[in-house]
Amino acid sequence: MNPSRRTVLIAAGAAALAPAPPATAASPATAAPRATAATPPYAAYWYPDSLPAGSPGPGITWRSLKSWRAADDPDLAFNAATVPLAPRFTPTPANPTARTGQARVQALVSFGPTSANPSQGSATADYYALTHWAYIDELVFWGGSAGEGLILAPNAPVVDAAHRHGVPVLGNVFLPPAAYGGQLQWTRDLVQQDATGHYPLAAQLVAVAAAYGFDGWFLNAETGGGNTALGTAMLGFVKELRALAAAKGQRVTWYDALTVNGTVSWQGALTSQNQAFFEAADGMFVDFRWSAASLASSGTKADRLGRSRYELWAGVDVESNGSGTYVNWDAIVPAGKPHVTSIGFYRPEWTRNHLPADRRAPGDFHAADDRFWTGRSADPSRPDPGDPWRAPAVSVADRSTVTSVPFATVFNTGHGLRWYEEGAVVSESPWNHLGLQDRLPSRRWVVRTAGTRPTVAFDFADAWRGGSSVLVAGELDQPVVLDLYATRLPIAVNTVVDLTCRGESGGVNVELAVATAPPSGPGETPPYRYLAVNSVNTRAVGQATVGGTGVNSDQAPEGVNSAHPEARGDSGSAHARVNSVNSWQTVSIPLTGLSGTVHALGVRLTPTDGATPVRWRLGGLAVRPDGTPPAPAAPSAARVTAANGGDLRLAWNPAPGPVRHYTLHRLLADGTRRFLGATGQRAWFVTGLRPEQGEPAARFEVRAVGELYNASAPVTVTHPW
Repeated sequence: MNPSRRTVLIAAGAAALAPAPPATAASPATAAPRATAATPPYAAYWYPDSLPAGSPGPGITWRSLKSWRAADDPDLAFNAATVPLAPRFTPTPANPTARTGQARVQALVSFGPTSANPSQGSATADYYALTHWAYIDELVFWGGSAGEGLILAPNAPVVDAAHRHGVPVLGNVFLPPAAYGGQLQWTRDLVQQDATGHYPLAAQLVAVAAAYGFDGWFLNAETGGGNTALGTAMLGFVKELRALAAAKGQRVTWYDALTVNGTVSWQGALTSQNQAFFEAADGMFVDFRWSAASLASSGTKADRLGRSRYELWAGVDVESNGSGTYVNWDAIVPAGKPHVTSIGFYRPEWTRNHLPADRRAPGDFHAADDRFWTGRSADPSRPDPGDPWRAPAVSVADRSTVTSVPFATVFNTGHGLRWYEEGAVVSESPWNHLGLQDRLPSRRWVVRTAGTRPTVAFDFADAWRGGSSVLVAGELDQPVVLDLYATRLPIAVNTVVDLTCRGESGGVNVELAVATAPPSGPGETPPYRYLAVNSVNTRAVGQATVGGTGVNSDQAPEGVNSAHPEARGDSGSAHARVNSVNSWQTVSIPLTGLSGTVHALGVRLTPTDGATPVRWRLGGLAVRPDGTPPAPAAPSAARVTAANGGDLRLAWNPAPGPVRHYTLHRLLADGTRRFLGATGQRAWFVTGLRPEQGEPAARFEVRAVGELYNASAPVTVTHPW
């Protein structure tokens, strides 16, 4: 990238940890290599081979990729993803301008610094919790700097969240310009050959991606001073890397900088200077200096090469101005004509970074992020034609991974101000851990009404589980249908849908909207049937807010005081009223009389008290077979792998069968349980523990949590003080 457009990532101070840990690669049941000290785990980064002169700065560790071995990696269990890449489908587009089979979106995102980027989340809600995965086709874990390391492996929370939504994640290889400390020797190190003519670091990159569970590499070689011999060596390296990667289901994307003659010359197009690299890779990011003419010629050239023009990502630099950036959209995704290329967003985390420090609450971030991905209308089914920012939802069809039963969501975005379980606060500390993010509604927010449109948003003031819920607020004067999920869920004779919701003000009748066929065309309403949310099988849980500990803290016992009052409602009514002003209700709705496949799920809210302000909250949704679901199997062999005073590394063998995540608690001498955190991985770092209540040893328990949020029996581990 042009140096004037780059922010070089620098080392940050050690981050406070909160939720998340993990698994080994080739053999998940094998214990991670024993750490010599109970140090915090961070995302991995390397130089190709030789290291800089001098000594690394505070908090930075210089490592050589050439000498990396999975068996010797003490942090591998914390950094290995556990969610496989989900298959996804393209539903009928939400609007007539969104295309299928044409332009896709690539995002180059810096989720944290190169060094000291926590492996298991951290104790703050101020985080780029990306949720608009439905429009993204490839995510690049952006970063790297001359003073820290040049090769970045994505951390597990990011990969798990992306994979849950069907998005592949690439690690980043950044060979910086000399102005940013780049050394040509590092490029030569990367493309070195062994005695047999092979490229040992190509094999290392593929091994790292396989061990850590991500999907390939983004190659960005921008160090000048090379020659044709170096260009030839780089081309051979890319060819071998792609061949090795393809054998492992990985991909390689090339950045338009280094040319075939070994010099750096950003083309802003597919030309004779970079064509060989494009043909050797799976795709190419076209530098920002493109024009309408150069993209048109690039697309034509790709066609002639027998390659898809949509394997070219036209770079759009949004680091400085985000959704205020001027872009010649008609050069990439013209209205009324076939798209020219795909879109490559550079640094869309602007949606968080541009906010002032006192306005970085989760709600502020999501409002800006929705503006970026959905557009000014805040409804992808009705784009604003006057919006100068052509949001992805306007041009690109969304995708979904909701294809199998059971399916459940509590609308957890992967960060929050507190942690909730069944409506009760079990941790008062803010947190982030993207790997705990649910599969989220892709069309945010499609609201269908003949009256006043309410506001719909993720809200963090209350939740059923995790850290967030969906809040509908406004003056309802007509029925409102909220689209939630495009799905391909098979219906069996005993399929039920669980809806967990809570009314806070105003009266509404609540109905489940179910469509067993797709819409008649792009932008059309799904052919919903509306099923009453009856009081049958309703469980009302009183809102018990309790004092809990912070994530990864050690202060107060956990306790949940749940009430189970009789649910109120008009039993048997076609539009049963849900009176849940002060409590959450979970209602099971049988899909009696329906067959085939569920294509869409939503809710219909009908005001009952006239045009009065309504606040209604959706905390969970599940599609499952009727009956009590079996609990998941428990993990095993919980153990302390390293200890340093009150800092501990814990690990366990995974539970057999599918697991959504694991929860960790500390068991105190008085019988109370203290929530420590949750993670998709099979290891955990906890800091700052101390003896309490005269205990001679600290006791911990780990439970597996299934798709329907039911927990296994615990496995326990004791650590003597």
